[in-house]
Amino acid sequence: MVLATGLLTGIKDPVALKSIAVTLSIKDFVAGVSATLNYENEEKVPLEAFFVFPTDEDTAVYSFEALVDGKKIVAELQDKYEAHLKYEEDLSGGFYPYLLEEDKCSKDVFRCNVGNMQPGSKVTLTLKYVQELHLQDDGALCYVLPATLNPRYHLSDQSVDSCLDLKTPIVPLEDLPYTLSMVATISSQLGIRTIQCNCPLSSIDYTGENKTSAQVSLAEGHKFDQDVELLIFYRKVHSPCVTVEMGMPERESDTIMGAPCAMVSFYPDIPEVETSTKCGEFVFFMDCSGSMKKPLSRQNRSQLRIDAAKETLILLLKSLPLGCYFNIFGFGSTHEAFFPKSVRYTQESMERAVEKVKLMLADLGGTELLTPLRKVFRKPPIPGHPLQVFVFTDGEVAESFNVIKEVKFHSKRHR
Repeated sequence: MVLATGLLTGIKDPVALKSIAVTLSIKDFVAGVSATLNYENEEKVPLEAFFVFPTDEDTAVYSFEALVDGKKIVAELQDKYEAHLKYEEDLSGGFYPYLLEEDKCSKDVFRCNVGNMQPGSKVTLTLKYVQELHLQDDGALCYVLPATLNPRYHLSDQSVDSCLDLKTPIVPLEDLPYTLSMVATISSQLGIRTIQCNCPLSSIDYTGENKTSAQVSLAEGHKFDQDVELLIFYRKVHSPCVTVEMGMPERESDTIMGAPCAMVSFYPDIPEVETSTKCGEFVFFMDCSGSMKKPLSRQNRSQLRIDAAKETLILLLKSLPLGCYFNIFGFGSTHEAFFPKSVRYTQESMERAVEKVKLMLADLGGTELLTPLRKVFRKPPIPGHPLQVFVFTDGEVAESFNVIKEVKFHSKRHR
């Protein structure tokens, strides 16, 4: 299992994590989260450490506090340049400054420099954020507490200095040196039908009329070895609801935090429509410019871009529905079509196309997409087979604004 920790040294070794406590408050479709993490410097030398926290586009961090050996530090918003300058001055002066900022290479990761940690020093970090929760296809509202940084954050470009390129130690589950406690309070006038979790719960206590609120807790001593996924099923999930907050009286009434605000949640119940029997016309554009000869990454023996694109195209060709129509264009400074016009998809035509895809090379010079795109868009449509276009490219397409304009002009008829 992956050892989950967010406090790391300058050489990206983890600082010893002792405990994690999370308080979760879910109101309708929004979660307020307060996470407290306790760390200790078990080394015999001072450590300069930084804290890493992954977020997404629906998450906003609004509070960050640190308690270092009984001294409380509260983060405040400052100009980026001035904050860096102040941090460096305080650090060189022997103080214990903190610096919270977005990671340079990923805007959905927060990084906080925690400064100098003396041997035996204990640090308590409290992070508070709000997060919009999404509904799954089965109607469940889903909250996820990540146990570690998601693998999608791994960077192949080793020359870039980022807090995300971590070598995380692997330990058996029974050797994890800490546990997680989590208490969640859920409230909604929609009524709560049921609550599920992928981790053991100690209890689920429903309160309020018609089960409009509930409190759940993780089982005591829970090992934080995987993401915690909490699923909430509301009874009247499709009913519109309004949440009103009066604002903070200690703030000015015309400020964001001081003014009253309202949130309207509307999740319509749209009946399913009968699936169309139309098969469609599928046209694939494969970038065969010179840049497609390059490898996907700087790693040794990395696959070439053209080869990766060809593998994906072959997979798509083998997945098309029988009875549809398809064609393939290779484009660069010039363009070449597999067939004079789109052909009906059969086992024979598919196999013939797959063999031609395997022979495609990155030998057509530049990246001129506009001309073949216009040719496809402006030809007579095949009745009952709406056109769908797929483009494989590594970018740098010539006349990109005209390409976008062309696609936009035909967007009402083609996909």
